[in-house]
Amino acid sequence: MMVLPFHPLQDKLEEKRLGKDSYGSTLRGISPIYGDKYMKKSLQMGDLLHPETLKKHLKKLIDWKNAVFSQAYGQEPISFDETLEWINTYGGKLIPHIVDAGELLESAQDAGKNFLFEAQLGALRDIDYGIYPFTSSSSPLAAYAPCGCGFPSAKVGRVVGVVKAYSTCVGEGPFVGELDGDAAHDLREAGHEYGAATGRPRRVAWLDLVATRYGVKLQGATELAFTKLDVLSYLKEIPVCVAYDVNGRRTDRFPYTPELYEAVPVYETLPGWNCDISGCRSFDELPKEAKDYVLFAEKALGVKFTYVSVGAERDQLIIR
Repeated sequence: MMVLPFHPLQDKLEEKRLGKDSYGSTLRGISPIYGDKYMKKSLQMGDLLHPETLKKHLKKLIDWKNAVFSQAYGQEPISFDETLEWINTYGGKLIPHIVDAGELLESAQDAGKNFLFEAQLGALRDIDYGIYPFTSSSSPLAAYAPCGCGFPSAKVGRVVGVVKAYSTCVGEGPFVGELDGDAAHDLREAGHEYGAATGRPRRVAWLDLVATRYGVKLQGATELAFTKLDVLSYLKEIPVCVAYDVNGRRTDRFPYTPELYEAVPVYETLPGWNCDISGCRSFDELPKEAKDYVLFAEKALGVKFTYVSVGAERDQLIIR
């Protein structure tokens, strides 16, 4: 799908219209372009190869957008000519790179090559299974990767789930166990937790095994990577959320989104290691308390931590 100049504008205007009920969008136009996709009005990249078809589709799209913009946001009409010029200017540079992705990937598979897919968001931002409506507009789940890449018959054989040693969140929506005050400041600064796309301070919490277990199952993870273990080195004790109390009922299953607002974390406190572990290069080199923390989470999640990171550099990734 093509993100056009009016998509980020619509994103911004809609967040402004929602006010305090906004979704915390990155304002990149993601929700509007997916909305257009499912309304069957968006332009596809392949349309750049068919200029006359592109013009017909663009005319219908802009007529519809102008109706929305004038009625919902009181905006001036979008110009067809200016938008088409923008498409020709920037889209023209992409034309040499447009190919049949399915054919390309099928040829690679026939040649015995492997594929590596990466999801940029966590499972709880999935449009279908996440904390809707505070989600992305697509699916970051491993099962969707073949469909999203253009080769839906591809089989996903190995899924490495990435789990932080504590919990973070960017954007709005319920976040069980969210820290505030000095505890939040100290954890955020220790982990340099600011949004990669937005620069916004991330919301932080202690490791939430209820949410993480749900994410691991959604991803069908066959193994896990436990990242940023070194960030917790300043703590003498480390709380871990092992269950939720929802209106007096204890549960270790991730509840439906509205119930999250009533959920109170149930913690177990583990001893911290309170020393620098960034120089460790094997699991055995870690202090007993650090190893116990990893194994505690691993047992609760039911999937092995094949990787444990103690820093951002490549040689700080411990392979078990």
